[in-house]
Amino acid sequence: MVESSPYLTATADAYDAVADIYADLARDSLDRLPLDRAIVAVFAELVRAAGPRPVAEAGCGPGYMTAHLRNLGLDAFGIDLSPALIDIARKDHPDLRFEVGSMGAFDVADGELGGLLSWYSVIHIPPPELPPYFAEFRRVLAPGGYLLLGFFESEGGPVLQFDHKVTPAYRWPIDDLADLARKEEFVEVARMLREPLEDERFRRGHLLMRRQAAAMC
Repeated sequence: MVESSPYLTATADAYDAVADIYADLARDSLDRLPLDRAIVAVFAELVRAAGPRPVAEAGCGPGYMTAHLRNLGLDAFGIDLSPALIDIARKDHPDLRFEVGSMGAFDVADGELGGLLSWYSVIHIPPPELPPYFAEFRRVLAPGGYLLLGFFESEGGPVLQFDHKVTPAYRWPIDDLADLARKEEFVEVARMLREPLEDERFRRGHLLMRRQAAAMC
């Protein structure tokens, strides 16, 4: 598990400071993103088919993606570093569970989750600090469970820090993120790269992965 670090505190404070503005911008953001909705729908279908286990959204912000997962038939809950965003999520979606916490240290048992969504949340983790998060993702997912990452892709370049409007963030080569996951017993199921819309700056990356099932004896 990843313990609290200065960058986690800084990230939480930054999102607390703009929580209302961020929530207003994020609530309807999926409406114009059919490709993004499509890969989330595939994730949900695979998780449902694997069996009735809960699903976590790591870095849920104001909860709109957690609610979307629920609407796709999943038993979803969300966690986020920002208490202000969690307050908004609870108000907007009172029928769902939201908790203040870090995706590096889930308060769930080993193998409890059938799926885990990290939608533009790993982007704020400094690259040297990221590998332990994949170890935590592996810990909380059941064998055969699914992980879906959404992130800003570096378009052929190395990992790049950029001027995110809230707090420092990083663009990742999709192959590098896939390699980090592979080292923690994840196998790639699918990937999608989407070119930026007119009002977006960067290519969007999506990785759908599955935790390897236990070996048969």
